Amino acid sequence: MNIKKKSRTANTTSSRTDRANKPERPEDKRLSIGSTFAYGFQHVLTMYGGIIAPPLIIGAAAGMNSQDIGLLIAACLFVGGLATILQTVGIPWFGSQLPLVQGVSFAGVSTMVAIVQGGGGIQAVFGSVIVASLIGLAITPLFSKIIKFFPPVVTGTVITTIGLTLMPVAANWAMGGNAKADNYGSMANIGLAAATMGVVLLLSKVGNAAISRLSILLAMVIGTIIALIAGMADFSKVGQGDVVAFPTPFAFGAPTFEVAAIISMLIVILVTLTETSADIIAVGEIVDTKVDSRRIGDGLRADMLSSAISPLFNSFTQSAFAQNVGLVAITGIKSRFVVSAGGLILVVLGLLPILGRVVAAVPTPVLGGAGVVLFGTVAASGIRTLAKVEYKNNMNLIIVAASIGFGMIPIAAPKFYDQFPSWFSTIFHSGISSAAVMAILLNILFNHFKAGNSDNQSVFVAGTDRIVSEEDIKCLSEGDRFENGKLIDADGNEVPLKTSSASEH
Repeated sequence: MNIKKKSRTANTTSSRTDRANKPERPEDKRLSIGSTFAYGFQHVLTMYGGIIAPPLIIGAAAGMNSQDIGLLIAACLFVGGLATILQTVGIPWFGSQLPLVQGVSFAGVSTMVAIVQGGGGIQAVFGSVIVASLIGLAITPLFSKIIKFFPPVVTGTVITTIGLTLMPVAANWAMGGNAKADNYGSMANIGLAAATMGVVLLLSKVGNAAISRLSILLAMVIGTIIALIAGMADFSKVGQGDVVAFPTPFAFGAPTFEVAAIISMLIVILVTLTETSADIIAVGEIVDTKVDSRRIGDGLRADMLSSAISPLFNSFTQSAFAQNVGLVAITGIKSRFVVSAGGLILVVLGLLPILGRVVAAVPTPVLGGAGVVLFGTVAASGIRTLAKVEYKNNMNLIIVAASIGFGMIPIAAPKFYDQFPSWFSTIFHSGISSAAVMAILLNILFNHFKAGNSDNQSVFVAGTDRIVSEEDIKCLSEGDRFENGKLIDADGNEVPLKTSSASEH
């Protein structure tokens, strides 16, 4: 009896020792409460403009008044916060436990607007989101198996493309955010964005680590103060409206289920799964932590579960926000609990519309100035990953070139796919999805199906490294060397070089 008890005690002690000796993952690091919420609030500020834009667009398309659109915005903040907490904290089978902020995906905005304007109304949008997300939840095991098709040549390409495709968002914010406004693109707006960006760079230069890491948040505060002094910020409407408001379930009526709307939304879900997979891998690369198929699957299931539940609270499909990946890279704060704190702040903002109105009063050009640095950092992180790729005697260079080029098509020409079938346009109108699909397919073609490959498949291979012919090597003797453009033998004598003209004679 005593022996068994001692054995159990020994096993328990051994288990505790193993856990104590197990290295801590970078994303599991905990900061002080103050720092956690400060960095979490920085994440909220970074994605706030992006999370409120879809309900604004969809609500306007549905002909809603400002009060109803406000309800949609509050709902999206509330659900986005819950989805972020699920993704970062995680429960069995759900949540990647990575610093990923969740929110309404831009990928489905055009499809939802089409459903609304097609006569289905907002109720058909909610119904299609529910059904398509449940289908997406069922097929996540398939997507979680794609990890082997994401080597650095693919992940680096996708991360770079994420940063590049977000630059138009930053530019639009810097110009004012509303293309119909009289001051859109004015020197005042762009000057405010430039001032904010300058503050980010100056604070990043400061020797104090805390100030440097909070440079984005502090720059936004300073930029807003500058805007107030210049008369470019308006906080007069902050006190208007409810102070506390809980999202009413099905506030716009019960969802309806239309086959065409569901099929269209299912395509959006496939795009969302692709983008979230890329974001999970991207943030894993930045955090420098292990991301396997199981972790991707957990992250995708959290995405789909959140999306399926969100219409209950009058919200839409949920996805990881790519711009916050840049914030993780630029601040170096890898803790997932920081993002969890950001999720809690989003929940509070969703319950307290007055606080949301305060954040909404931050001038858009301020967000644009910070966004230039943030999104550029994402692209730089991808370039750093691509620097690890081997380009000798393979087709990796053309994989990168073709994939990034393909991903830039919808960014350079937004109407490029307008004449294509709607399902094709929905998928490839996203530069991220375009680059990801191309990179995966080309990687499979050139690096997995190697039949027919050779060391000199194209000019791209030859161009990746210097080539010296075997005949040239045979002409050299031991001790020969080049000095100042001259060939010197082992005795120090210059060896005459035959010029091309001499060889012709």
